[in-house]
Amino acid sequence: MNAPILSRRRFLSASLVAGGGLLFDLNIPLAGAAEGTPQILTAFVRILPDNRVIIGAKNAEIGQGAKTMLPMLIAEEMDVDWAQVTIEQTHADQKIFGGQTAGGSRTTPREWLPTRKAGAAARAMLVAAAAQQWGVAPATLKTGSGKVSDPASGRSISYAALAAAAAQQPPPDPATLTLKDPKDFRIIGQSIGGVDTPAIVAGKPLFGIDFKLPGMLYAVLETCPAFGGTFKTANLDAVKALPGVAHVLTIKGDGTPESLFDGVAILSTSWWSANQAREALKVEWDMSAVSGFSTEGYAVQAAERLKGKADGDIVRAGDVDAAFAGAAKTVSAQYDYPFLAHGTLEPQNCTALFEDGAVEIWAPTQNPESGRGLVAKALNLPPDKIRINFTRIGGGFGRRLMNDYMVQAAAIAAQLPGVPVKLLYNRQQDIQRDFYRPAGWHGFRAALDKAGKLTAFHDHFVTFGKDGKPVRSAEMPATEIPAGLIDTVLLEQSFLSSNMPTGWLRAPGSNALAFVTQAFLDEVAQAAGKDLPTLMLELLGEPRELPRGPNAPPFVTGRAKGVIEKVVALSGWADRGKLPKGRGKGFAFYYSHMGYFAEVLEVALIDGMPKVATVWVAGDVGSQIINPMNALHQAQGSVIEGLGQALAGQKITQVAGAVEQANFDTHPLQRIPDTPQIIVEFVKTDYPPTGMGEPALPPVIPALVNALHAATGKRIRTLPIVPEMFA
Repeated sequence: MNAPILSRRRFLSASLVAGGGLLFDLNIPLAGAAEGTPQILTAFVRILPDNRVIIGAKNAEIGQGAKTMLPMLIAEEMDVDWAQVTIEQTHADQKIFGGQTAGGSRTTPREWLPTRKAGAAARAMLVAAAAQQWGVAPATLKTGSGKVSDPASGRSISYAALAAAAAQQPPPDPATLTLKDPKDFRIIGQSIGGVDTPAIVAGKPLFGIDFKLPGMLYAVLETCPAFGGTFKTANLDAVKALPGVAHVLTIKGDGTPESLFDGVAILSTSWWSANQAREALKVEWDMSAVSGFSTEGYAVQAAERLKGKADGDIVRAGDVDAAFAGAAKTVSAQYDYPFLAHGTLEPQNCTALFEDGAVEIWAPTQNPESGRGLVAKALNLPPDKIRINFTRIGGGFGRRLMNDYMVQAAAIAAQLPGVPVKLLYNRQQDIQRDFYRPAGWHGFRAALDKAGKLTAFHDHFVTFGKDGKPVRSAEMPATEIPAGLIDTVLLEQSFLSSNMPTGWLRAPGSNALAFVTQAFLDEVAQAAGKDLPTLMLELLGEPRELPRGPNAPPFVTGRAKGVIEKVVALSGWADRGKLPKGRGKGFAFYYSHMGYFAEVLEVALIDGMPKVATVWVAGDVGSQIINPMNALHQAQGSVIEGLGQALAGQKITQVAGAVEQANFDTHPLQRIPDTPQIIVEFVKTDYPPTGMGEPALPPVIPALVNALHAATGKRIRTLPIVPEMFA
């Protein structure tokens, strides 16, 4: 990083240290291209003879807009017109492209500077080539619309004419690159439609489920109804004899749900015939070790645990017992929420081809490198023998951070070298073989002084754990509000056992914790004789930065106050008392994934069920909204998904170790007629831009239940919301 001029290999290493971004691909021949052919400037940039620019999109696209947004950053700093740009998806190789995981709203904060530097580096090489050709200093030259110009002489030359010479230039030191002043942005900050949108609208093949190869066989995989069950026997010979069936294979599990579990794979020339054959399959499973797990049992255990001592503390600050003993008033309540499935519209699928000791994979994955490692381990292959190609993802929400379907497809293909294999789950499997948002139970207490000030807060959180630690996505941070804002706090946890595999669901952790904490604080505010925005502003106090751990940015109370004050004004919160009887507004604030969001929701009870009229959203994700159209859509989508979790009837229940729900009739999604008006405004602050995939979701559920209390007087403490709650 300190060398003034880096070799291409040195630049590669330096960029990896910086966290990714544009990396020059040593394997791409930069020199010697024939005249009139595309010139490859970097691993991300190709310049065509007609001056069009191909920019590689390196991240998986799950609808969050990265496939359009990241090339926007490169195009802006290259100084080309967006109309010149064509975007192509790269394959998965973090040694070349840097981090490629799509999750946690991390793409924007991770890529904001490195990817812009990638574009600036390409521009610098083009300018250096022009300066060398004209015998002038690079600093005297200008760029724009894919051209380099010399103001002193009036000369100009297209990037295409410079591309071959530019490819010979030494890559610049990233530390020396000067990025554009935001006032000069011509692409960043513009609303640009998704690059895949025209193909999606036209129904063209983009997704993993669309992918085909000549001679491909379709695979279905029958697995045990209960997680952890093992294969005993099956009528394999009878199924092999059925029309259309090409192969019937047994798959041996390795004890980890992220990899392989016991199953029977049936392969045919069509998915339909393979699935028909599965219906004739009769398998005997051993479920003796896992049949004791059930939703009813969890609830009974949780109720008992909430009465007793917790397994351990998450954070303990101040003398909690003394604070409650001296309180003028205390408030207590219990909240709970269920397991949830991801419900991606495109079921899990993967295509794999094993030949010559290597495997090539086409997968809708959010986390390709993790999948590479799992496949390598399962097939005992070196990682460099696994090539992973991205396909467009038809809904991820965290489900495709897990790569079990990739490992399964590769394991099936490994038994049939030279034969392409597409594994495709049906809807039942997709819901019953998920990695679920874990359920949780909370026992809250709050202490108030005579002035209505919150003086102490206690949450006994019961969730699922193993070996004294919460399972994946069941963690509660020690900074969960109001921790850090008051002196006396006890957050503690107890664990239940389960055979359910758990995983990250959009806004992981936050999608549940925001509901319970902001809804309970609404109760606390009312007990103190104030509303929740007022209580939150009091707790936040003067603008300051609160630490959240060594690898996390601080919580900035001033940014939180900014969005609260914004949404209160935007929604007409002060006039909520003028609403007709039976209508109510609710408020909630939450900080997650580096985004500050406050929301107000107006609801009425119609025919016994809540009908949400309007949701007002105020968000602070930093200094720059890169693609306003996409940011708006992310906020709207987050609100709709959160409402679906609360109102559509979503829950996953278990009997005898197996999931009961099997399709969208029993795990429904939010429908178009139930979508409210959603008004979104952003509060810009002088902080680096952060992601929009998740932070707008968590506040909507507590805003909903708080609005329902205002409208009906009914306090909702359990999800999902069902008509019986208002009977």
